[in-house]
Formats: sequence, C-alpha cells, structure tokens
Amino acid sequence: MKIKQSNRVKSVPPYMFAEINRKIADAKKKGVDVISLGIGDPDMPTPAPVVEELARAAKDPKNHQYPDYEGMFAFRDAVSKWYKRRHGVILDPDKEVLTLIGGKEGNLHISLALTNPGDYCLIPVPGYTPYRTSTVFCGGIPHEMPLLEKNNFLPELSKIPGKIAKKSRIIFVNYPNNPTGAVAELSFYKELIDFAEDNNIVACSDNPYSEIGYEGYKPLSFLEVPGAKEIGVELNSLSKPYNMTGWRIGMAVGNEEVVKAMGTIKNNTDSGVFNAVQLAAIKAMELPDSFIEKQMSIYQKRRDLVHKTLTGAGLSCTKPKAALYMWAKVPEGHTSASFATEMLEKAGVVITPGAGYGKDGEGYFRISLTVPDKRLGEAMERIKRALR
Repeated sequence: MKIKQSNRVKSVPPYMFAEINRKIADAKKKGVDVISLGIGDPDMPTPAPVVEELARAAKDPKNHQYPDYEGMFAFRDAVSKWYKRRHGVILDPDKEVLTLIGGKEGNLHISLALTNPGDYCLIPVPGYTPYRTSTVFCGGIPHEMPLLEKNNFLPELSKIPGKIAKKSRIIFVNYPNNPTGAVAELSFYKELIDFAEDNNIVACSDNPYSEIGYEGYKPLSFLEVPGAKEIGVELNSLSKPYNMTGWRIGMAVGNEEVVKAMGTIKNNTDSGVFNAVQLAAIKAMELPDSFIEKQMSIYQKRRDLVHKTLTGAGLSCTKPKAALYMWAKVPEGHTSASFATEMLEKAGVVITPGAGYGKDGEGYFRISLTVPDKRLGEAMERIKRALR
C-alpha cells in the first residue's frame, strides 16, 4: 500500500533542528566530539522548588484527571500577577489569559483561530519557522517581511503592499528576536499598533525572550504599549527564564476575543496541561526576580566571550542587548550552509545556518548561548583554530 501524504505535509520543508540533530548524530558515529551551539535549550536545571512542587503535585490523585482546557484558574491568576510584576501589564485571568502547551503550540492555534484558506499572514524573515508552517497548515499565504541589518532587523511596515495588508489576518513579530537578537522599542510597537488598526490585522507578539536582557536592559512586553490589547495578543513561555523547555507550559495573553477563539481551537485539539505541571509553573513565577538576574549574568558572560571570539577572528557580529543568540556574518566566499558544514567538519562545532530561517537569513549564522561555560569556551577555541 502506498501512503499518500496531505498537501500540507508535502508543502513543509524538513524542520531545521531535526536536520541539525541528524548531522550531529552522523558526526558522532564517526567519533567526533561534537559541541552543539545550534539549539536554544537552556543548559541550566529547572529551579529546585519547581521540581519539588511537581513531585508533590504529581502524587495528589486529584491531579490525575483531565485538566481544564483553558488551564487552572490558579495558573492563569499567577500569570496575571507575573505580568503585572514584570511588565506592569494588567490582565483579567478569566478572559485574557489562556494556558498553552508552550509557545510553539500557540503559534498554530492562533493561525487556526484566525486564518482562512487564501488569507495572508505577515511573517518576519529571518524568523522562527513555525510562523510560516502554521500559516501553510491553515491554507494561508505567508507574506515575508524582510528583517535587514540596516533597519536594525525591524520590518518596514510601510513597504508592505496595501493590497496584501488588507487581506492579511495576522502579523507575527518576535522581539527580543530569534535568530538575530534584535530588540524593539516603544516607537516600533506604536507603529505596529497603528498599522494593525488601519488594516484590521491581529498582531501576535511572540515573546518567549521577554525576560532575557543584558546590562540592565529590560525587554518590553508588547502589551505595555497603550492600545496593544485592542488589536493583539502576546505568546509567552516559562521555557527560557526558568529553564523549563521540556515542561511545555506557556500562555497566550491579551485581546479577549482572540484568546477566546484560540481557546475554542484548543478545546477541540488537545486536553490541556497536566495540573501538576501548572502548579509547578506557579512556583516558578513566584520565585524572586533575583533568580532571573543571576541567570542573565551567566548568559552575559557567554555573550561577551562569543562576541570577542568572533570579532577577533575577523567576523562581523553584533553584541545583542537581549535574547540567547549571537547573529554573525559568514566569512567572504561562504554561504551560510557551507560555513556551517566547514565548522562541523573542521571544528566539530554545530552552528545554525542563517538560510534555515528564510532567504533573508542567508549570509549569516546563529550561535546559541545555552551551552555550559567550559564547553562554550572549548567551542570558541576550536572555531578560532579553524578560522586561522
């Protein structure tokens, strides 16, 4: 029997990080001591109080049944308090907060909730690949917004054709940005809100790096800007600030109608987040802010090391104010793929080719800072030797 795949499956290229994992496995089979700087997965453990709360809650039989689809009220209330403390944003936990199985799921659910076949969605390029795939899965048409270095990796909203804007349902933005590490300030978000209002587009701020800032810099939440809640939502996650990538817990917050529509999709596609995980996540959000600040000091030292190494080797590399990534230009004569291959073969180091994030990522590569200090230092030494 020949299995026929759906057109939506055929339309999606292999997920970039799955390809990276395959290359790592092949190199290891050849005996290479591979150091992967490719995936943004925090290397530090989840805080002990969070793990202890999970163990306690998992033993309670009342948590063994189906959870509420929209998430426990206690978790949604904790999210509203966390947003108020960290960003000064007021949220109604009943109507403006939805529990997610991570931000990646949220990208698909907002697309399913708002996009009809033939509608456009505006996606940043280079950018997180699920913006495109979520749009395609819904029968939508991705319209790329180039993020160029000369524009500080911000989209030029004025250059989006009017006919496209009027047929668009969602505009995805992501600051602090993956992969470039760029940030957006108040003026950009004001422009975004005006653009969304003028064209009746929902703005989706994908903000999992909202707490990741260096040298005292505090990234903005899109919802801090007056008018944001009227035209959009923010997706966030506990993965990066609390080292909880594997726990799969996040939130959609903001516009009541959008949150409700996403909830309808969730009610019909998943069964919610395990209550014990939600209770543990509450414990994470109750940790003192000093926990995040301590982590930032570690990431900042790593950022400085990578920046010093790359610039010292003659590569062009910005020093980001936020996020967990370094975005640098490949040496002259290389494509992003050829340089990534050379680093794997000559140095045993995995870097992410910029083209994997879309055509405007070509000519760049990304390094993740989520690697133990000793291994990161060794990786930098290997890269220096390979570039000599």
